[in-house]
Parts: sequence; C-alpha cells; structure tokens
Amino acid sequence: MDRLSSTMRIDLIPDVPVQPVKGKKKRVVVSAPTKTQEPYTETTSQEGSITTTAFPQDSGFEALLQSIYDAAIITDTGGQVLDVNMRAMGFFQYSRSEFRNITIFDVISGADKELLNTLLQNLQNERFVVIEAYCERHDGTFFPAEIAVNKLKLDKEEKLCFFIRDITIRRQEREMLLTEHNAIQNSGNGIAVANLDWQMEYINPAVLKMWGYEKAEDLIGVDVRTLLVEQELVEEMIRSVAMDHKSWFGEMKGKRKDGTTFDLQVSVTGNRNSDGELVGTVFSFIDISDRKKAEEALREAERHRVMLESLGAACHHLGQPATVLLANLGIMQKHLEGANDELIKELIQNSIGAAERLGEILHRLNTVNEYKTTRYLETSTDADSPENRILQI
Repeated sequence: MDRLSSTMRIDLIPDVPVQPVKGKKKRVVVSAPTKTQEPYTETTSQEGSITTTAFPQDSGFEALLQSIYDAAIITDTGGQVLDVNMRAMGFFQYSRSEFRNITIFDVISGADKELLNTLLQNLQNERFVVIEAYCERHDGTFFPAEIAVNKLKLDKEEKLCFFIRDITIRRQEREMLLTEHNAIQNSGNGIAVANLDWQMEYINPAVLKMWGYEKAEDLIGVDVRTLLVEQELVEEMIRSVAMDHKSWFGEMKGKRKDGTTFDLQVSVTGNRNSDGELVGTVFSFIDISDRKKAEEALREAERHRVMLESLGAACHHLGQPATVLLANLGIMQKHLEGANDELIKELIQNSIGAAERLGEILHRLNTVNEYKTTRYLETSTDADSPENRILQI
C-alpha cells in the first residue's frame, strides 16, 4: 500500500485461477443501444436472455455515466452496486439489473469490508484511491485492472465511484519487460547503456565482473571510452554509431580497474526513443581472453609442428653430405699416414672430429619431439629476447 501525495495506491494480488469457475451460468451480455434508442433499462425474456428497453431520464447524469471510457460502477458506502455504465456491463458480463443484486466485493477479487473501510477513511481527506487488483467476470474468468476510487454526492448521500480499466496488455508488457530485465541481469555477456555523452546509465553484473568492479555505482556516469584501450578503434566506433547511424562490431582491449588489459568483442548500436531519435547507445561486451589464449596456443602448437617437421627435413638433407664428408676425411687420413706434415694430419683429425659431432647433432635433432628453446648467452643484457634463444636439444 503506497500513499502518493493526494492519492493512495493499494495493490490486491490474489491467487487467480486460470480456468473459469464452474457452477456459474453464462449470461448474454447486453448490447449497446442504437442511436435511435433512449438510455435503457432491461427485462428478462421467457428464454432467460436479456433485452433492453428505453426508459426516461430526468437529468444528464446518465449520459455522462455512459460516456465514460472506463468501466464505471457506483455503490453506496457499504459496497452495494447502485448503477453502472455500458462499459462495465461489457467488462463483467452482468446485465444492469444483475449488477444491482451484487456488491463491489463480487467483482474485485480480494476486496472485503476492511478494504472498504480503508477507502472510506482515506476519502475523508478528499484523496483519490488507486487499486491494482484482479477483477472477476460473471463467467468466473479474471482480468488485471487498475481501479480509481473517489467519493460522489448524489441526492445528498455519499456514494463511491469505481472507475475500472483493463490493464491486461500493460501487465503483459510489464511482465515481458521484467523477463527481459532478468535475462539481461543474468546474461554472461556484458550489457551497458550509455547516453549521448557516452556516459554509462545502466550496466549488468557481467560488466562489473569483466572490469573488476564491485558496485554498479562505481561505473554509472563513467565515460565508456575510458574503459577501452585502442582509441583509434574507439573513434571508429563513435563515427559509425553517432555519425553514420550504423551498428559497430569489432574486437578491442579493455582496461580493468587494476590496470590490466583483456580482450573484448564489442557490439554497439544506437538506442532510439519511440520517435526514432537517437538518445544513446547500447553496448554488448564478450570477454574473449580465453578464446584468444586458445587461439594463441593453437598457433604456437602449429608453429612447433612446422619447426619439428623442418628440423626433420633439415636432418634428412644434411645427413648424407655429413656422411660423405666424414668418409672422405677418413680416406685422406689413411693416405697421409706416412707423411711428415703434422699440420695437415692435425687439421684432418680436427675435421673428422667436427664431422662426427655434426653427425651426432643431426641425430639428436632428428629425435627431437618437443620444441623448446633455451638461452644462448647467459651474460647478454637481454637474455630472454627471442634473438638470444636457441633450440634446446
């Protein structure tokens, strides 16, 4: 129950059955009188159906009552129905005479004497009362309604006027909005709404998680561009959305609260009002850091595979020349066994040793099944640079 300035609001939300209540006879709804007919009364035919007949009126009150768009029900202070308009008969499927045999409690689900006392007490201060409740038709079906209640003096007696509006469509739209809101709140994608100055007006929990913030208030009012790193892409995004009136989609890096960066997939589109005017932007963010890492791992694995295949090919192509070189050096060594040139013998011996080491290296390279690198010069000023790393065998 809410009190808004001079208007009190009461919500009655009972358990509403889906199917009509059994055991009630279905009635024929009274049709509206034609232009040639006077304001109506009704009689019951022998078959039990309701028909309308004209009856004279002594004031313009009846015409005013029938011209009201909402269903209008007039009761005494005890809730007994005194009069209704055609709209009420259409809403509730009661004839006018049937209405006069029921109370307001029969049409407003959940209404009781306590509610009526609350209405009377509040209306003593000349305030309106707005009730949101379910109303029950004659066939037992229900519809959601917004009911405005005020006090009326007729024949020097206080009456209550209930103006009832069917809000089925409004409630459906509200429930759909609530469903969409819950979907956005629980989405794994980051959703943000920014104004024309790119200041965020709404963010969902996924945005907080991505950027490392705890409360939405920490980001509300923050320029969304400050959360992104590549300003050239940001400017391109702004031109596309604000100037070219197109949606923008791309990848860029975000900057977290702690200063670290992460990879994002960003989708931006214009947010327009009912008149089609641009009033802001809607962002969708997807953290693609894991995907980027997986892609990099695949690229690294492919690079290692290529390197290993290249090593195998190199070993195959270098193996035969190394074997020939070693054999030729051995022959040369035998021919020089009786010679006195010790320098040549030493050179040949060193060459044979080098060829044998080359063969060992080629054999080890050919058996490498994992590509790893190690430092080449430990004393280098940039020991971990790619230029200072060699294959570990």
